[in-house]
Amino acid sequence: MSVVVKKLVKTFGTQNAVDNISFSANKGSILGFLGPNGAGKSTTMKIATCYLPPSAGTIEVCGFDVNTHPMEVRRLIGYLPEHNPLYLDMYVREYLEFIASLHQLNKGEIPTRIHQMIDQCGLVKEQAKKIGELSKGYRQRVGLAQALIHNPEVLILDEPTTGLDPNQLTEIRNLIKEIGREKTVIFSTHIMQEVEQICDKVVIINRGKIVANEDVKYLQNFRGKLVRISLQLSAYLDPALIQNLEGVTKVESLGNNKYMIEAGTQIDIRPSLFQLTTTQQASILEMKQEEDSLEKVFKELTL
Repeated sequence: MSVVVKKLVKTFGTQNAVDNISFSANKGSILGFLGPNGAGKSTTMKIATCYLPPSAGTIEVCGFDVNTHPMEVRRLIGYLPEHNPLYLDMYVREYLEFIASLHQLNKGEIPTRIHQMIDQCGLVKEQAKKIGELSKGYRQRVGLAQALIHNPEVLILDEPTTGLDPNQLTEIRNLIKEIGREKTVIFSTHIMQEVEQICDKVVIINRGKIVANEDVKYLQNFRGKLVRISLQLSAYLDPALIQNLEGVTKVESLGNNKYMIEAGTQIDIRPSLFQLTTTQQASILEMKQEEDSLEKVFKELTL
């Protein structure tokens, strides 16, 4: 595992900003790190990138402990903080050369890496401009390029799409997905649709504690406890008949012979549902399992 968080605690005064949390992230996957404002997300990321020391516990990055091997951890991580700190008076290529030198890249390697980052991050047409002349979307691309310039194993992105327009959002999301095929990406955002589109796994933190640590699909499916089935029939069927089927927990009639059914995951209700509709001469026109929105799950876990 590329990133392992172990019983991490960070205290400010009498408040535990991060309260004994543990989770891990693997290479070739994108982990969505979610939580309301003040939940402890940015604090955790700053500890992972050695900007803050933990009060207790630790984070290991590719086997190196942030407490005992901070320089090794810094070499392995690319970090794009929430407020992208760029030197606006520098040109794009000049800035990337400066960042590459800070990472102590071989001088002969730097031009090649800059060319690769400009190409990968879609900065070819903007490379001769000053950063201050760029739109916010292109500044975010420069931020990603600086985070990747030293070819890190782990990429940590804190709210990388805040304030972008729809076109810019799509471009940055696609870029993050591409990067996530080869590296470990930890991605913080408040936009649930982004998580549904690009993340493999989700960790939700609330008031410093982890309240969910699951695959995205598992959380969408009532966290694995219930399924919802939408049903449309050719004729009316008394909802009470559906309610009596084994495994069914709730039935809602939506009108026009449409029903929303909730059932436990232990029993597949579809065979008995098919048999019931056949005996009642109400043919099935449509039946599909619905996924809950991640936004709804997030609200339930963090309110």
